[in-house]
Amino acid sequence: MTPEHLSPTGTDEPLAGPPPGCPAHGIGPGGLRRLYGPEAENLGAVYEKLREEHGPVAPALLHEDVPIWVVLGHSENLHMVSTPSQYCRDTRQWTALQDGTIKPDHPLMPLVAWQPICCHAEGDEHLRLRGAVTGAMSTINHRGIRRHINRSTQHLVNKFCEEGRADLVSQFAEHLPMAVMCQILGMPDEYNDRIVHAARDMLRGTETSIASNAYIMDVLMRLTARRRAEPEDDFTSHLINHSARLTDEEVGQHLRVVLMAAYEATANLLANVLRLVFTDPGFRAQLNGGQMTVPQAVEQSLWDEPPFSTQLAYVAKQDTELGGQRIRRGDGLLLGIAPGNVDPRVRPDLTANMMGNRSHLAFSGGPHECPGQDIGRAIADVGVDALLNRLPDIQLDCDEDELHWRASILNRHLVELPVRFDPRPQQDVTARPASVPVQRTDWQVGAAQPAQPAPAAAAPRPVPAQQAPPTPEPARPLGAWRRLLRWWRGY
Repeated sequence: MTPEHLSPTGTDEPLAGPPPGCPAHGIGPGGLRRLYGPEAENLGAVYEKLREEHGPVAPALLHEDVPIWVVLGHSENLHMVSTPSQYCRDTRQWTALQDGTIKPDHPLMPLVAWQPICCHAEGDEHLRLRGAVTGAMSTINHRGIRRHINRSTQHLVNKFCEEGRADLVSQFAEHLPMAVMCQILGMPDEYNDRIVHAARDMLRGTETSIASNAYIMDVLMRLTARRRAEPEDDFTSHLINHSARLTDEEVGQHLRVVLMAAYEATANLLANVLRLVFTDPGFRAQLNGGQMTVPQAVEQSLWDEPPFSTQLAYVAKQDTELGGQRIRRGDGLLLGIAPGNVDPRVRPDLTANMMGNRSHLAFSGGPHECPGQDIGRAIADVGVDALLNRLPDIQLDCDEDELHWRASILNRHLVELPVRFDPRPQQDVTARPASVPVQRTDWQVGAAQPAQPAPAAAAPRPVPAQQAPPTPEPARPLGAWRRLLRWWRGY
C-alpha cells in the first residue's frame, strides 16, 4: 500500500500534499494524518478527525510515514476480525514489509514482524498453535490464581502501607500483573523491577524497545529450556507437553505473547479502574450504595478506556471494500479498539452506563480473540477489591485534572495515580485469615468529601451474640466456617 492508494475519493489520483512551508500540523505525504509525533499526542482527537473526514475507515500514517488504514467503526472492526477469508494477521503478506517500507530497525518492528505464533497463523496451523495455548490455559487453577493475586496484592501494599501515600501506577498497577504472570508461567524468581520496566518499554515504540524485547525473549527462552528438561505443573510445561508438539522457538514466542498481552492490558486496566473509583462521582455513589460491584466497574472501564487502544496489524488478503473504502490486497489495517468503542452509531451517548454489556472490542474478536481475558479480569477484580479492603479510606492525592497520561499507537495509560490514606502496619500475608473475606460495599474512596455525620450515625452496629434472633442467626457462623474451609483448601 502506498499513499496514492489512500485516496478518500476512491480514485487512483494521489492526494495533494501541503505546499512547502504550509503550517499544516500532523500531516504527512499524500496529505495523510500522522498517528505519531507531537501533533498526535491526543490520538483520540486524531481518530475523531479521521472519522469526520473519512467515515468508519480512514487512511493514516504510522511511524516513519508507513501507510495504514485505521478501522474506526464498531461494526467494521467486528467484520474485519471475524472474516478470515478477507483479512488475516500474517504480516508477511503486508506490502509495506515486502517492499521495505517498514525497515528492520523500525520502532514498531517487534510488534509487526511475523513470528511463529498463533496470532500470525491461519487455517490448520492456527488451530494447532491456538489449541496448544488454550490447552495450556485450561490447566490453570483459577481458585489458586485468585489466592495468589490476593497474596501478591498484600505484598505490594505492605511496601507502602506505613507511608500513608503511594503512586498506584508505579507501585501497584505495573507490578501486580507481572508478579501473577511470572507465577502462572512458572518463573516467579524472574519477577523484579527490570522485567517490569522492559515489558512497559517494549510496547512504547521507543529507541530501546528492541533491546527490551531481546531481554524478555532471553528470559523466556531460558525458561523454555529449563521446563523442557524438568517439567512442572505450570503453563510453560503444559504448553511444551501439548500434543501440538511446539518447537522451542514456538514455545518462547507464545510465552512472549501471553506474558506481554496479559501484562500490558492488565496494568492499564488496573490503573483505569482505580482512577474511575477515585474520581467519578457516579462510580463512587454506585459502589458506596452497593449497586455496582468491582467486576462491573472493570467492564465499564473496558468500554471507556480499553487497555489496548489499537492492535497491529491486519492485512487484506484480496482487493475488497470496508467502510466505503477500497482496500487493496496487501494493505495493512489497524484494529481500532478505542475508536470502535466510542463509535457514535453504537454509543450515541458516551455517558450512558454500559453495565452488563460486553460487546466492547477490548479483547478483539473472531479467531484471534484474546484467550486469556478471564485471567486479566481476575487480576483486576481481586486486586482492586483486596486493595480497597486493606485501605478503605484511600483517596486521590491530587485534583483529577492534574493526572497525566502517556499515549502510544497501542495504548494510553496513566503516568501516575497518587493516593493518600491513614498509615497502617504491615500484615503477615502468609498467615491464615482470621475470618472469611467479605466483599465490602462501603468504600470511602475518591476525592476528599465533606464530613457527613448523619449516615455514619445511622450505620448499624454489630449485634452481640446474646441478642441475636434465636432462629436464623446460628446458621450464619456455620456457613461462614464452611466457606472458609473451602476457600483454604482450594475447593
